[in-house]
Amino acid sequence: MRILFLGYWGLNDGLTASTVFPHLQILQARPDVAAIRLVTIERGAEAQADLRFAPGFETDKISFEPLRSKPSGNIILNKIEDFTRFPNELVKQVAEFRPDFILARGAPAGALAYLVWKKIKLPFYVESFEPHADYMLESGVWRRYDPRYLFQKHWERRQKQLALGLMPVAENYRQQLVQEGVPAGRVVTVPCSVNARDFAFSAEARARVRQRLNWAAEAVVGVYVGKFGGIYYDAEAFGVFRAAADHFGPGFRLLVLTPDPVAEVQRKAAAAGIAAGAVFVIKAPHHEVPDYLAAADFAFATIKPAPCRRFCSAIKIGEYWASGLPVLVPPGVGDDSAIAEAEGGGAVFDLGLPASLPAALGRIGAVLVRPGYRAAIHELAVRHRSVDRARIAYADLLPVV
Repeated sequence: MRILFLGYWGLNDGLTASTVFPHLQILQARPDVAAIRLVTIERGAEAQADLRFAPGFETDKISFEPLRSKPSGNIILNKIEDFTRFPNELVKQVAEFRPDFILARGAPAGALAYLVWKKIKLPFYVESFEPHADYMLESGVWRRYDPRYLFQKHWERRQKQLALGLMPVAENYRQQLVQEGVPAGRVVTVPCSVNARDFAFSAEARARVRQRLNWAAEAVVGVYVGKFGGIYYDAEAFGVFRAAADHFGPGFRLLVLTPDPVAEVQRKAAAAGIAAGAVFVIKAPHHEVPDYLAAADFAFATIKPAPCRRFCSAIKIGEYWASGLPVLVPPGVGDDSAIAEAEGGGAVFDLGLPASLPAALGRIGAVLVRPGYRAAIHELAVRHRSVDRARIAYADLLPVV
């Protein structure tokens, strides 16, 4: 079979590296897959760049052709232009590449796949299918009458009706989709996969990173990976970091891996009362993330609670668990908040209940003194976030050609 794999992030985006590339390797390994065309959406400076796969990435069957977004000062007009132009460009790629179907990563990419189906009736599947429109609405990023919300909501409804297969990232959402009338045989849960071996704890990396940062071996280090704002806490996150600093005392250190401007994050940490020497902020390439996680003792997943958040699967939580880190997480985050509480993978806090944060930090502290806690938590990633879940879903859903 020939597959056009449609992502929604740039080739060099960390989400592409962490969530798309592992699935491309699974597909490439199948003997019934003859060729894969990866299509990404490039924005900003990357839209004009000469883009290539990173050295070492196996591409025997994979070709690459980006969609390049035109710069615009108005984000709404920019997205409208993308969703009117990109379907036509994809139709041209289909004529050239001749895929059997489109496999879209995420509901926004699924919207483009649907718009191509509308023109030429090319079958499509959507993995990492989530209620993206409601995520953005409930996070305050979009408003109910924002054209982006209205169109995305409609396109998600059409994906549910027309996609040959949907792969939601949370079991909670699979059950919801079946209740909405999507045939159960067309829906398989595939949480955001993590290569647990790549993220496994390394004592050598831990010592090396701490020595480079001049952090003591006995320091308690909390790590946060990702952006601030949007669907994530912003000022509130730094309040949580400060609470951790107060709980663990002068030896606490905060490690932040983020695409946000370093100086801006440092300013926010200082405003929260966290000493400059206790914070290290870096924009790290994805392949360096495991070493930084090894240097930490626990992790933050400061995702804004919202009703639809129980349908998500944060890749960062899978990576944290693979490194053996207990996670401080709000309630109702996908299937993960319940797993953290029930299976020892961390502790849940609710900013609406002020006493819950110090209590959760106390539970994190109790985990840190358990012998072998990292190995036990690593097994959560093996059980719940294995790339084998995607392999099984592809076997169940994709056609035999």
